[in-house]
Amino acid sequence: MHDPRALFDLTGRVACVTGASSGLGRRAALTLAAAGARVVGVARRGDALADLADEIGPDGAAVTGDVVDRAGIAALAADIAAPFGAPDIVVHAAGVNTRQAADDVTPDGWDRTLALNLSAPFFLSQALVPAMRGKGWGRIVTFASLQTTRAFPGGIAYGASKGGIGQLTRAMAEAWSPHGITANAIGPGFFPTELTRAVFDDPARAARNAAQTCIGRNGALADIDGPILFLCSDASAYVTGQILMVDGGFTAK
Repeated sequence: MHDPRALFDLTGRVACVTGASSGLGRRAALTLAAAGARVVGVARRGDALADLADEIGPDGAAVTGDVVDRAGIAALAADIAAPFGAPDIVVHAAGVNTRQAADDVTPDGWDRTLALNLSAPFFLSQALVPAMRGKGWGRIVTFASLQTTRAFPGGIAYGASKGGIGQLTRAMAEAWSPHGITANAIGPGFFPTELTRAVFDDPARAARNAAQTCIGRNGALADIDGPILFLCSDASAYVTGQILMVDGGFTAK
């Protein structure tokens, strides 16, 4: 039997992480690098990306770009492949939540949410898949949400985008898994990130969310390390089209 620890070894792999300038995206990039991958971080904030690349070291690179710019996707994919070669792994962590109530949703807020949270993961994956198919190995990881299946106040656009991620994950698996490319999603509970600052700035609300979990606390960034490594490695070779809820049991109660 092979050493089970080797299942999680990413030595020789190249990973691309969008939204890598902060939050769960930054944490995912650091985790994949620690497991041996060369990592290309993608975001619009070049200064924060440069800090990430510096922290990773020689196996880290930064590409400043906008994943929403559909006309620029081919060029962005080429820039991502430039430092280390075409990626074997793509983690789509870029996201936005306008928190507009249903009666107050604006066309711009709706379009920005769907473009970044749902359209960008598909079109960037589509651009990166040919190289993965050529190698017969690939990992696509998107970010679902509690709102993939639950309705929260002020979350109609965000929830629609994350509900779409659930089906996008299944559909990408159906299309590309015969070629050795798995597609899965992580569904985080409440983690302290820029996207959830409004939640954590309200101690009573944060405490209610913690009480809703089975474990009794909200997430810490370290809680994402194992799940992201599992879905990006050989350990999950027979897992595809799935949403792994990393929520302390929030959706179980």
